[in-house]
Amino acid sequence: MTRWLITGANGMLGTALRAVLAGQEPVALGRAELDVTDAASIERAISAHRPDVVLNAAAYTAVDAAESEHAAAYAGNAEGPAALAAACAAAGARLVHVSTDYVFAGDATAPYEPGDPTGPRTVYGASKLAGEQAVLAASPRHHVVRTAWLYGGGGANFVSTMARLAREGRDPQVVDDQRGSPTWAGDLAAALVELGGADVPGGVLHFANGGETTWFGLARAVFSEVGADPDRVGPCGTDQFPRPAPRPAYSVLGDAAWRRAGLTPPRPWRVALTAAFVAERDALLGR
Repeated sequence: MTRWLITGANGMLGTALRAVLAGQEPVALGRAELDVTDAASIERAISAHRPDVVLNAAAYTAVDAAESEHAAAYAGNAEGPAALAAACAAAGARLVHVSTDYVFAGDATAPYEPGDPTGPRTVYGASKLAGEQAVLAASPRHHVVRTAWLYGGGGANFVSTMARLAREGRDPQVVDDQRGSPTWAGDLAAALVELGGADVPGGVLHFANGGETTWFGLARAVFSEVGADPDRVGPCGTDQFPRPAPRPAYSVLGDAAWRRAGLTPPRPWRVALTAAFVAERDALLGR
């Protein structure tokens, strides 16, 4: 039986991973038990639990704050994963590390594939790219899985925010000039577990729910899911919501490499959104 260890187990993705692996008794560690920014904490956890596969859901995700918190961003997204990857390699464990579309420039017109040139435009993206490189350098068995526009019932995110606004009777203006592939944490968690148990060579893969939309399109879909009139959502441009960290105009990730690896293809984002509200409606609605 595979011995699984989940880092960042109390976050949105970590919560979804715990649910997927509930019948396999994974070791699920939050920051109090395993702080990925502390090499000694990593060594203790790997030594104590001797996992076969480590699923790294721990990360620094404050995209805007990272612009002024360089050290914290690199500690959580680069130095921590480097230490974790090295400890896993030394113990003979395989690491499945989660990364992001922000490693790309965001100016493409066709879905990004794993081998496409990177070019992060934010501190967050640069820190995640550094983490990817460190993980891959530590062992040829390790995996990096990039995803995008992640949402779920285990934490604050765009979908839960839109569901709350719909419930409160508010009519938001939402950006309509950024495109991506909304991805349910439940589907990503199942995909990571499948990869962790599969005989697939290490390297970079992409997993995001299929198809693409804008934040405006996603917001309208969320309103529909909660029984609200989607016409209450209005479109606007990125320039109306300036942020410290520039957002990618195009974040769609291609799944060709994932499919070639023989792994289960991701389902369309709209189908996954409906499934998410069936599975965790109360959590997404903040109840």
